[in-house]
Amino acid sequence: MFSASAKYAGVLILVVLAAVAAFLLIQGWPAISTPSAELARRVGFLDDQSVFAYVGPLVFGTVLAALIALVIATPVAIGVALFISHYAPRRVASTLGYVVDLLAAIPSVVYGLWGGLWLMPRIYPFTEWLSNTFGWIPLFEGPAANPARTILTAGVVLAVMVLPIITAVSREIFLQTPTLHEEAALALGATRWEMIRTAVLPFARSGIVSATMLGLGRALGETMAVAMVLSPGLLYSIFILKPGQQQNIAANIALEFPEASGLGVNVLIFTGLVLFVITLLVNMFARWIVSRRAEFSGAN
Repeated sequence: MFSASAKYAGVLILVVLAAVAAFLLIQGWPAISTPSAELARRVGFLDDQSVFAYVGPLVFGTVLAALIALVIATPVAIGVALFISHYAPRRVASTLGYVVDLLAAIPSVVYGLWGGLWLMPRIYPFTEWLSNTFGWIPLFEGPAANPARTILTAGVVLAVMVLPIITAVSREIFLQTPTLHEEAALALGATRWEMIRTAVLPFARSGIVSATMLGLGRALGETMAVAMVLSPGLLYSIFILKPGQQQNIAANIALEFPEASGLGVNVLIFTGLVLFVITLLVNMFARWIVSRRAEFSGAN
């Protein structure tokens, strides 16, 4: 009975996943099959462009915000995970691990409120400094927005949201490092940091990548936090200090859906299908990386 229950539970997950994909494809198909001219005439927010021209900047904004979040969160998460697993006393490590795990349980709307009410006024001096100092780099071209309703602010909020995911997975990977490898490095005269650099990090490399990919999957699908701090735009823009440049798919669906009707709903569902495919590919890539270490042990 237990074997059958486990098998049916696994099959049920695949059935639900297939049902979601089928629903998105069926409901999004009218947005693809309808001629572009008629679609633009019947859907006001398309602005006389095809559905693919509409979804392109959304994909760009979604990926850009997620990449900013990963660039900020990944080094911090690895540092916190290393501190918990190899530096902190047991009691401190247990408490800090609990606090990090608790961050994952905070609703995204709370992060959005924090980003809009606390972070946005305080990040402006930093973005203004970036613009004045590195404005010759297109990425930091100014003038910096005040209030800072920009993709950089959204990326910082997303970084805080994905931090507990990357930290938790990395911490577990670091703790799985074979003790013999660590003791051998220390026996050869390595310091604790040299032991981490030569024994822990090489062993955990694929795990760190998979943790980063899981965090990327979370950042790609975030809705409310981004919608609450970002001034949206539909441009292929790399200017992260200016407002009205980018938007991500999930936040765009949340903002446009209440006013949409008819083919407009189908267009938004099609953008959801694109996000579904992107997220699925990211998570499949992460699982593939994890499976590469499935047969690794400290003996080989």
